[in-house]
Amino acid sequence: MITIIDYDAGNMKSVEKAFVSLEAQVCVSRRAEDILRADQVVLPGVGNFGSAMEKLEEYGLIPVIRQVCEEGKPFLGICLGLQLLFQESEESPGVPGLGILPGKILHFPRESGLKIPHMGWNSLHLKNNGRLFQGIPQDTYVYFVHSYYLQAQEDEMVKAAADYGVSVHASVEKGNVFACQFHPEKSGGLGLKILENFARLGEKKGGIV
Repeated sequence: MITIIDYDAGNMKSVEKAFVSLEAQVCVSRRAEDILRADQVVLPGVGNFGSAMEKLEEYGLIPVIRQVCEEGKPFLGICLGLQLLFQESEESPGVPGLGILPGKILHFPRESGLKIPHMGWNSLHLKNNGRLFQGIPQDTYVYFVHSYYLQAQEDEMVKAAADYGVSVHASVEKGNVFACQFHPEKSGGLGLKILENFARLGEKKGGIV
């Protein structure tokens, strides 16, 4: 069973539909018992970093997410869900993130002249043999919508990068925790293949926290 965490995130339904199309068993819930008994957990997200952290706090989900990661269950953050896994974001100064992964979220440089938000299709440079990208060709195009990007602290956790004025750390993996800045659920057949790779993750690994 894959449980998608419901904290009023904007792309929750599209993520659910994508997993259902893969014939995965899916539960959408914010109840701790549903999340903790899941085989895999997904944290989607579209919106503001600070507001999202407030919602996770309001619904009592922060300790639940940390417990899932500690127990070694496969955990996937998507878009804002990726950003929330890190320590801080320039979008909401002074608001701590979950701090499960080391790194920070930065605003795209305004002086770059590029359109912000970064919205549309961009190719991925795959690296470090990420498990989400098994069977995915180099330079695959995926769909992004974001104004802030990840600067991960540990290069070895970065499994895919994209160029948009800066090097965007587009997907990371550390132990049982995975995350994508792009939207695999909106990235066509290869995006679904990425979600299928997550759904097929087998034995639980040790937690990272």
